[in-house]
Amino acid sequence: MDKSLMFFIAIGLGFLYFVTNFVGGIQEEDDAYRNNNYKQEHLYDAYNAVDSIGQDILDVSGANAEIQLGAWNHSLLKEEFLGLFPSFDEMKNFVKDRVKGKILHDKLIGKINSIEDKFFSGGITASDAKRELSTLK
Repeated sequence: MDKSLMFFIAIGLGFLYFVTNFVGGIQEEDDAYRNNNYKQEHLYDAYNAVDSIGQDILDVSGANAEIQLGAWNHSLLKEEFLGLFPSFDEMKNFVKDRVKGKILHDKLIGKINSIEDKFFSGGITASDAKRELSTLK
């Protein structure tokens, strides 16, 4: 009986070792996937800030152009900005007051000026203008 008990204990330990390694491997893969998604979702959070009067701003000064554009396209300020359409002067003031970063600032002002000219000359409709404003490359 002692030999059969030892045999069952050995089989049980082998099974336990197999299960823990298998489950541990699955959890490591899942953690890597989960952490990667979290990093992608919160990649641009460091660029969101609050100014001295409590307004949310996007401060991308010092970042390269790709990061500035990515931060803008994933920012909540973009939706607020698009809500100001068709008041182009308010849109320019919004960019001037709430966006920090030379490259992004210049691109946004240039895009606003370009679309304003096209819109008031009748070259594009309001929905086309809003669509163009929402895509910044």
